[in-house]
Amino acid sequence: MIDRIGTPSPASQPQANPKREQLKAAAQAFEAVFLRQMIGSMRQASLGEDIMGGRAAEQFRDMSDAKLADSMAQTGGFGIAELLLKQFDGTGGAKK
Repeated sequence: MIDRIGTPSPASQPQANPKREQLKAAAQAFEAVFLRQMIGSMRQASLGEDIMGGRAAEQFRDMSDAKLADSMAQTGGFGIAELLLKQFDGTGGAKK
């Protein structure tokens, strides 16, 4: 059923599988942790001394990197979460 705005009504949308949603959230969280580690490693490979160095700047940079990693994982650009979801949702990688 389509409502007046042109979007499907909630009655016509398939019911979400709570187990799959939990698995998706866990896969995205894993991807975010992986990306945080990757970004942290890239930061350690700096070529020079930080002009604005200091504990506060480092802490802010860490928080910024964590937020960036969370955003990257949520958009799914790397595809790690998607691959994990396919592996563990019982479909064996088959498209749904």
